[in-house]
Amino acid sequence: MTLALRHRFALGLAALAVWSGSVIAQSNDADAAIKAAKETLAKEAYTAPSADLTKLVLAPRHLNISLSNPSPDRRYFLREEGEGLPSVQTFGKTHLYFAGLQVDPKANRARAMTSRGSVGLSMIDPTTGKTTAIEVPKGATVSSPAWSPDGKQIAFIANFDAASHVFVADIATTKSVQLTKTPLLATLVSSIDWTADSKGIVLVQLPEPRAPEPKKPDIATGPQVRLWMDGAKSPQRQHWSLLEETWERDQLKWYTTGQLAVVDVKTKVAKKVGAPAMIQSVDASPDGQYFRVSTMQEPFSFVVQYSSFGSNEELWDATGKVVTTLQKRPLREVPDTTQGGPGFGGRGGAAGPDGRRLLGWMPNGQGMFYVAADSAANNGGRAGGAGGGAGGAGGRGGPNGGARRERVMQWSPPYGPTDTKVLYQADGPISSVTWTDDAKQLFIGTSANSVGEIYHVDLANPGTKHTIVRQRMYAPSFVASGGGGRGGFGGGGGGGGGRLSAQDDSLQFYANPGGMLTRRGTLGGQVAMVSTDGAVFLRGTQFHPNYLQNAPKAFVDKVTIATGQKARVFESAAESSDDFSAALDDDLNRAIVVRQTRTQVPDAYLRDMKAGTMTKITANKDYTPEFTAAVRRRVTVTRPDGWKFVVRVTLPPNYQPGTRLPGMFWFYPREYTEQVAYDRTLRSENVNAFPNAGPRTIEFLALQGYAVANFDPPIVGEEGRMNDNYVSDLRMNLSAVIDELDRQGFIDRTRLGIGGHSYGGFSTMNALAHTPFFKAGIAGDAMYNRTLTPTAFQSERRDFWQAQKTYLEMSPFMYADKIQGAVLMYHSLEDQNVGTDPESSIRMMQALRANGKVSSLFMYPYEDHGPATKESDLDQWARWSAWLDIYVKNAHAAKPVVP
Repeated sequence: MTLALRHRFALGLAALAVWSGSVIAQSNDADAAIKAAKETLAKEAYTAPSADLTKLVLAPRHLNISLSNPSPDRRYFLREEGEGLPSVQTFGKTHLYFAGLQVDPKANRARAMTSRGSVGLSMIDPTTGKTTAIEVPKGATVSSPAWSPDGKQIAFIANFDAASHVFVADIATTKSVQLTKTPLLATLVSSIDWTADSKGIVLVQLPEPRAPEPKKPDIATGPQVRLWMDGAKSPQRQHWSLLEETWERDQLKWYTTGQLAVVDVKTKVAKKVGAPAMIQSVDASPDGQYFRVSTMQEPFSFVVQYSSFGSNEELWDATGKVVTTLQKRPLREVPDTTQGGPGFGGRGGAAGPDGRRLLGWMPNGQGMFYVAADSAANNGGRAGGAGGGAGGAGGRGGPNGGARRERVMQWSPPYGPTDTKVLYQADGPISSVTWTDDAKQLFIGTSANSVGEIYHVDLANPGTKHTIVRQRMYAPSFVASGGGGRGGFGGGGGGGGGRLSAQDDSLQFYANPGGMLTRRGTLGGQVAMVSTDGAVFLRGTQFHPNYLQNAPKAFVDKVTIATGQKARVFESAAESSDDFSAALDDDLNRAIVVRQTRTQVPDAYLRDMKAGTMTKITANKDYTPEFTAAVRRRVTVTRPDGWKFVVRVTLPPNYQPGTRLPGMFWFYPREYTEQVAYDRTLRSENVNAFPNAGPRTIEFLALQGYAVANFDPPIVGEEGRMNDNYVSDLRMNLSAVIDELDRQGFIDRTRLGIGGHSYGGFSTMNALAHTPFFKAGIAGDAMYNRTLTPTAFQSERRDFWQAQKTYLEMSPFMYADKIQGAVLMYHSLEDQNVGTDPESSIRMMQALRANGKVSSLFMYPYEDHGPATKESDLDQWARWSAWLDIYVKNAHAAKPVVP
């Protein structure tokens, strides 16, 4: 061997030794990582992830300030101060379930008032950003703060361990005092309200005296009985929480029966109104002499949740005497398919008897108003949509097919059947009513033949209309808050809607004129914001077909009432996302604007509307700059059949193009009939928005070295039968995503994981059952056996007996023996979501174990549909990252998962 050859051979041996050492070191590192991960997974107590993941999860985002809840004079904004993620100690406090109603029995309030709440209150001056703390009692959390109508006081609920009381703070001194002597009964009504004179607080308190609490019998008194004997079909959805025992009905009544009262703020004397009842909602008249009260009614049911129990809506006088019954709603064990949805009305607002829609208090305190059909003008035509149909104002017109005429009525005390008068007669259907503060003018929203209009009427000259905006409708309603309900052009299907074509829909969407700005009225409620020179303002968002180059822009237009002349007074900058937050005066001289960019966290600015200058008011922070610095790519994927959809890829900071990373897919399939329907879901995307994150943001994995792909793949088919293609489309979607991300060099296709929550978790299990692509999956709070949701699920409206083949094909439980990849499941033990009972995960784990599949199941106590406590979130991240480290990141070193 020559000297040169010997030299080359020596160098080769040295290189081989270095390479071998590197491989051994990498192997040792992988082995150590796998060992540590397995130890984490085996822990039978709460654990936590790495320090860097913990920082991302616990980032104090709650410290950032947003300006909301303005005082009546708009001099201050009220801020509720949080303390971050709630604790399992708080969530674990004793609580009861009554057909979906969660109760803290010790404190006689809704469980949410115990498990969540603010720890402080402060006022923020929008002109300077100065923050002033409001005194709150020690040892209590705070909820439902409310400004007095005169803006001088703030009432709030203080939630102590064993009771909730009302406190009132004086904004001049910032001191607060306890108002109530008797604790609140806050199980159904969890808020309070002021009387219009700022002298009283309307609330529901514990009844005095109160009967002893009904107890569970020591020994069962008989079997559970379920009878269905009238032959009616009742395709109810599946709920985790339903009444099961007869004694639970007695407890529900006991925990929801409260006393309506008005407490004098000065004397602290409580005046009882009527007898105790199961009060669901209260709406006091401005003078405090009448109350619109909704009460839950017996009989209760073992079949449906409490929101479907019967109720009465009544008008009470100051003594509690029922003046009139507005509506009786019976127990609904059989779905009413003739109505537009649950509640007292459709989108048009609350309904009353005899077609009294949009019922509300007059803003000047002079009784109530409502919208009713003009039966004479309609010539006997059916007065459709007494609040039930979509939009409420629709329905069938007169016998000649013309638009149905409606009118605005005033209803005065004592609210008898003849205590009414016509305030305004419209020449068509009315969708919304927005008043001026003095109730002398109103703005009518209407729609007919797919044309929407908002017009102004002065009641002193009702024959003259001034059009504020008139345009072909792009969607069910142009929204403007105010007057008895959400106002605007009206409901789809009401007064001549009809389904728009995809082309028409796009044209109307991009020409959205916005909705009217409103403000708080002197006596409460929302009224039109009218400038001193006789103009109103339309607020909206301008979207563009080419939204990636032209991001959506918030705007405000000023419209002169008398002439209809329109002028733009605000528009978001091109390089940022500027949201119009609040007007500080009726002339819109100053306003609060929230600005954010791709790298700048949202902050509030004081904008001089005439000069166009912006003064920063808040100093919010980016608490996770390392996450903000992650590389983000928007990838368009094309399936073999031509369908296109978007995948959002997040990569580690300083990612080098061409570096192939272990991939983690997080997805949630949705159903479509045509490409344009999917495309419509993208057009409101704002590329200028800051990449906000929460405790469970899956993209955090990018900082752990993964390429994270987040997407909503389409399931495509004819209307009502899209899921017949679920499995084949699932395969096609996932294959197309892998091919495209592989082509662009982002992923190592031999190291892929997949996951999702709820329907995404269900789809994750299906992906593992029907494709060979993934080394591991994370599936959470999901249903895996569609025979357990036999009466429809998600957007599937056929029942099991109508679409048995589809139900079975979509059930990964039926294919447990075909599962490939290691499966991690998590499920909340108190999952209240419809159709995702925790039993599903228990049985799926049993099936996986029976078939020898690598699997795990972690079930979180006290949690609902998605963990919320600090301990659960950290534990989840620890186990997720451990699972992926073993079976995805170190897939080549881990023991192979055998199908």
